Parts: sequence; C-alpha cells; structure tokens
Amino acid sequence: MTQDVIALTPKMPDTKALLAGLLAGGPDLLVDRAGDGSVARLCTAAGQALVSLEAPRYVQVPGEVARLLGPDVRVESPVWWTEARAAGSVEGAVRLAGSVAGRLVAVHGGTVWPRGAGHTGVVAGLADAVTDATPPGVDLLTDRAAVVIQDRPVIAATTWLTDVVRNAARTGRELHLVTPPGTRLTFPARTLLDGLPARWVVNDPACGYYDGLSGAVLRWHEGRFTHAADGPRIADAFRPRPGTEGERQLLLSIRTVHPADQHLVLGGALEQAWRTLTGAPPAGWATAEPVGVPWSPRQLTDLARTRARRSLPTWAVATGAPGCPAIATVRTARTHLGVEEHITLALGYHVGRDVPVDALPELAESLADRHNLATMIGQLRTARADLTTPAHYEPPAVPLSLALGPDAVAGHDGAGTAFAPVRLGPATRPALYYPLGDGTDPASWERLRQINGHLAATTGQD
Repeated sequence: MTQDVIALTPKMPDTKALLAGLLAGGPDLLVDRAGDGSVARLCTAAGQALVSLEAPRYVQVPGEVARLLGPDVRVESPVWWTEARAAGSVEGAVRLAGSVAGRLVAVHGGTVWPRGAGHTGVVAGLADAVTDATPPGVDLLTDRAAVVIQDRPVIAATTWLTDVVRNAARTGRELHLVTPPGTRLTFPARTLLDGLPARWVVNDPACGYYDGLSGAVLRWHEGRFTHAADGPRIADAFRPRPGTEGERQLLLSIRTVHPADQHLVLGGALEQAWRTLTGAPPAGWATAEPVGVPWSPRQLTDLARTRARRSLPTWAVATGAPGCPAIATVRTARTHLGVEEHITLALGYHVGRDVPVDALPELAESLADRHNLATMIGQLRTARADLTTPAHYEPPAVPLSLALGPDAVAGHDGAGTAFAPVRLGPATRPALYYPLGDGTDPASWERLRQINGHLAATTGQD
C-alpha cells in the first residue's frame, strides 16, 4: 500500500533542508529524479524507488489544507506543501518517508500529516531491500490493470494521481484505485475517473471488494477487478447512510466555444457562473489538487495556449472560499470549432441554505451574451454539501434546466416539443432556456432526452 506523508511548512524547504531529508535513509541510498525533474526519489541499490519526494507546492488558497486533510489540521495559508510517497511493498519505507517530512519540519517549522508520522531518525538498512518493479505511485501492475492502494480519508486529484491515470491510459490498462470503506473522493478526483477505464475498489470485510460508485461486488480475476460471478450483486456496505439528509449539490455542465484569436481570455464563463451563484469569483486554480494559486484567467489562458501549441488539452481545477463549498474542473482544447471549454461546476448547500435555482436563467443569458455559451445543463441532487463522494449510495442528480447558446440553436426555434423554452437575449440571436423541473422529478431525464432528440433532428447535430 502506498503511504503518503506530507510536510506543511511556513517557508519553502531550501536546498539544505531537502538534502537533510534525502539523507534520512543514510548514505547508502541512491537519489534520482523523475517527473521532468519535479520528483526526487530515494532508491535501493538496484534503482527501485522507496520514497518519492515531490517538489514543494505553495498553497495560497485559504481552506485548501483543511479541505483535503481534515479540519483537525490547523494550518493557516499560505503554506508550503511537500509530499513524500512511500512504496508500500517495503517494510520501513513509510518510516523513511516520515523522516524525510519530519526533517523538513524540524528545519522550517510547521507540522507533519498524518499526525505522529514525522520524526528525524535515520532509517538504515533499506539499500538492499527488494521491491516490485512498478511505476511510481503504482502498487501492482498487470497486463490489464494498474492498481493503486491508498489509505487516506480523502483522495484528491493530485499530480501523482493524474500522472498514474495518464500512464495507465497510455499503456491500455485499467486503473484500479483501492481504498478502505471510509475514504471519500474529491469532486475533481471523481471527475478524473469518469469516462476512463477506471474503477474505485473499496475493501470491505463482509464481501471482499465492491465498486465505490455502483456498489457492485468485485472479485480479482485474471489480473483485474471485475464483477463477481456469484453471491450478492450489490454490497451491503453500499446501502444509504444517515447523516447528510437535506444537504444538496447544484451541478452545472457548461460548454463554450470561442473563436481562436490572440485576444481570447479563458475562464470568463466559469468566473461569471461563480459570481452569479456565490457572489464572488473562484478563490484559486491549479492543474491538480491541492489548489494553490489565486484565481487568474490570464494565467489559465497562458497555460492553455502553451499546451495547445503542443496539441495538448488543458485540465484544471478551481475552488472557492471556505464556508461556501464550490469546486470546478475545466477542460480546454482546440477543435475544428475553435477553442472549447468544458466546465463542470459543483456547489454544495447545507441544511437550511437555499439553492439559487432561480438564478440559472440570468446566468444562461449572461453566458450567451458575453462568453460564447454553447450548452448548459443544470442538475440537482441530494448529496454531501462538502462535495466529496463517499463509498455508499447517494441519489443520482436530476436535471433542472437546459440552455442553448445562439449558435447551438441556429435553425431551431424551440417549437415542436411539448416543452416551451424561454427566449433569452436579442430577438435576432436568442438563446433558449428550457426549465425541466424542480430537481426532484426523474421524469426530467425524459424531457431532456426529447429536447435533445428534437434538436438533433432540426439542426443535424448528433
């Protein structure tokens, strides 16, 4: 099992502190670099990694440490986040990672997570340890799957996880993320796994393993986890749990299409949605969690433009201020239509807080008028207000509305369906807004299907 130890320091670990950390295993361990130089690894004499030390990340966004590590970690932002990852196949590697992190904190102050993991002792005798020849961050590699075993309360879309996902897809393998039953996924981590050959595998004492998103009982068969052929189909541990009744999530899927020109600035649609629904812009953004950089559409645009020159899409995460749960993922890519943004925004509401459903038509109109809206789908679900996904059943989201930008409705006036749209914007180039329900009626899915079918028939879209 891969174990993570994190040093949280008020100052950036300098070269001397990092060298002191890398000497935690004594002089016999080897040091090499990975991840284009962003990761230092302590290795055995045979070159297998025992501990991977990621480059320190400056987390300036308030509340980000508590969101990912829990409210008991009382660290004020800004803070330097340095993560040491221990190979689970070697006894002593976790203690080695704890010494690496503990030495950074001993020099610069701060704290080590998990509590009690940090120390400054030398962990000797690991130079000749035998390890599995697996890629960094992977605990088991077969011809069909890359298995990552994690024991953290919250799994985030960290740099190492996005790298593992990318490498698994590149080699044609499924990704299996194995966790205890109490683990939750952040919204970006859940989004990262969606649409990929990936599975969240939950270790359950009663049935062995089950799928954390569907509840299906799983078995290890021919180098991968697959549905069990016998016994119960759904794990008993997946049943609904009390404790979050009345909490809700508002989900928006927004697609924009911009002309590709040198004056384009990305992120405007996401910021508009955030301001309309929360009264403030996003607090920060990054290409992985933790989110450490203050929100900047210009920096996001510069990154996307750099990656587009290499024919690569850009995937980013944005978060909101503490006390108002909101998080989004943004995928930007150059297509034959122009520059497309695919935004998935989630907002959480505790018991007693109203969901601003009435603001969605206003938001759709402003996105159509100023941010090249193509489509926006609003959904509502009963689920955790902190926007994490637990390994048990939560009701699926139900559509609230569909909005179509002016270009998306060319040749389509909204007639021909039983659901009359609201016309937004100028009469010459209107956007259309379809109210589908109040977010509690599953029949809204059928209404959405009918509208999409009619739109495809009248505009020639698939």
